[in-house]
Amino acid sequence: MGYAHEYADAVLHRGRVPMEPADFVPDWPDGPRRGKFYPGAEAYALPDGDDVPDAPAGAGLLPGPGGGPTAGAPARPPGAHAGFTLPLLSAMLKDSYGLTGRRLGIQANSDLSGLPFYTHANWSRGTAGGGGLYPVGVYWASGPSGPLTPGVHYYDVQRHAVQRLLTGDVTARVRAALGPDAPAEALETDQYLVLGVKYWQTAFKYNSFGYHVVCTDVGTLVQTWRVWAAARGLRTAPVLWFDEPRLNGLLGTVGEEEGVFAVVPLRWDGDGTGDGDGTGTGTGTGTGTGTVPRTAVGAETGPAVRARARGAGGRGGVDGPGPAVRHRDVERSRTVIEFPTVLAMHAATLAGAADRPAPGALAPAAARPVPAGGTRVPLPAPAFPDVPVRRVLRRRRSSFGRFDAAEPVTPGQLSSVLAACAAVSLGGEADPDGALRQVRLYAFVNHVRDIAPGAYVYDPDAGDLALVVPGAQGAFLQENYFLANYNLEQAGVVLVPTVRTKAVLDAVGDRGYRLAVGTAGAVAQTFYLAASALSLGAGVALGFDNVSFVERLGLEGTEEAPLLIMPLGNERPGPADFRHEIA
Repeated sequence: MGYAHEYADAVLHRGRVPMEPADFVPDWPDGPRRGKFYPGAEAYALPDGDDVPDAPAGAGLLPGPGGGPTAGAPARPPGAHAGFTLPLLSAMLKDSYGLTGRRLGIQANSDLSGLPFYTHANWSRGTAGGGGLYPVGVYWASGPSGPLTPGVHYYDVQRHAVQRLLTGDVTARVRAALGPDAPAEALETDQYLVLGVKYWQTAFKYNSFGYHVVCTDVGTLVQTWRVWAAARGLRTAPVLWFDEPRLNGLLGTVGEEEGVFAVVPLRWDGDGTGDGDGTGTGTGTGTGTGTVPRTAVGAETGPAVRARARGAGGRGGVDGPGPAVRHRDVERSRTVIEFPTVLAMHAATLAGAADRPAPGALAPAAARPVPAGGTRVPLPAPAFPDVPVRRVLRRRRSSFGRFDAAEPVTPGQLSSVLAACAAVSLGGEADPDGALRQVRLYAFVNHVRDIAPGAYVYDPDAGDLALVVPGAQGAFLQENYFLANYNLEQAGVVLVPTVRTKAVLDAVGDRGYRLAVGTAGAVAQTFYLAASALSLGAGVALGFDNVSFVERLGLEGTEEAPLLIMPLGNERPGPADFRHEIA
């Protein structure tokens, strides 16, 4: 067993045995930025994406195999693109990780008193982030088939712009780092989104638990892209196994301080040119520091790119010392602390990073099927209203004390949220078709119309609930939640996803921790978006006694680890809020 097993056990028991350093207190005034700062790097504004035609969220929330369109739906909506364009990519970045609003509503979280001050402003994003810290950095490695001068660009979320960090086509080096056995879609393109994580950005608050949180954050972002793309008939799938030190070197980052967690290949549409209307026929400019520069479209695509990637013994014809980003992120914190547990997990998941598991390797770690029999509660077929995915993302928020049990959740709403969450898969090398269920879902029912209170397990094959523990669950839920920002009994239902984390580690090694916890993050993001599509309140919490849920649900010996609690319900009508956009 590797170190990740120890870490997974410590995370599971942290509600009873605090993770070291147990006496750690964050220095809030000296906290890091929520994003990187590259002074002197050229910035080019991206199209705002608001005029890109939207698509219904349902096709992304209930996807078909492999994260594609819903079964029975057309492979691509009429008039949609076969791949990404600059306006589409820009819109996806803004809808997922860009700043889209300011949160000033009255709620029960501990940060409420500071929200009116600009220095403590809480900006909304389409993607959820653990503790609102957003440690994932998005780099776009662009080759000659795209709309930019080839190079490496960093997505600046504050300005919705890209900063050019390196000029020149380095995508052959990205392919070489992915390896000759990478998925075909990763070798047949020269456009990549590279997801890097700066550990201090989360560890300053969560210390040793921070590694777990960043794995969750990578999962939420990747899942946002999968939902967004699937709604438009496109597909995004992360590559999780690759030569990580090589990509760290390309980005000019220090391996012990940062890690590259995923590479998302993008299929580009035609020559990459595009307008703000998503038609792919013009230039597309924004309103920031400049316009996106363009170059001639490269002729080397498709089979030629694949052949070059697989040439020279799998190194893509790349030899000798490689180029590297010279711009450096300027840290805001005066004091940066290295936590031994985070360093140990980084080292453990780095070992064997390029040893890609075979398809099907995760089969022994699949979620357990629900046994037949018992007390069953049938649910209606899942369905989502025809709501645009952008609106769903813009309305996503945490309810923080706004739940009101006066209006119960309907069985149809519960069925839709459960089905969407059960269908989640990050895809990737170990499960390229997304056919393997890694998550089991439990529902602690408080106030759902026509369903008696109790703890249930969701059976996705039968589309119903099986009773596990009868009776009211509100007192248990509240007693085992550590914070004061939710009254869980007022939620209509609290969902608890479990992943067989240690079984994943046994199947694919310590690097599988990123996959297991990232999958839980993907479930959390899907939960938020499903709730938003149904106009329900939602929240996701990490601060609870995991072991109490293992005991309550009888999960001892199953390797199932409850990683999140997710309350769902109607909110009080007419909540106090502030319309910042019209001020």
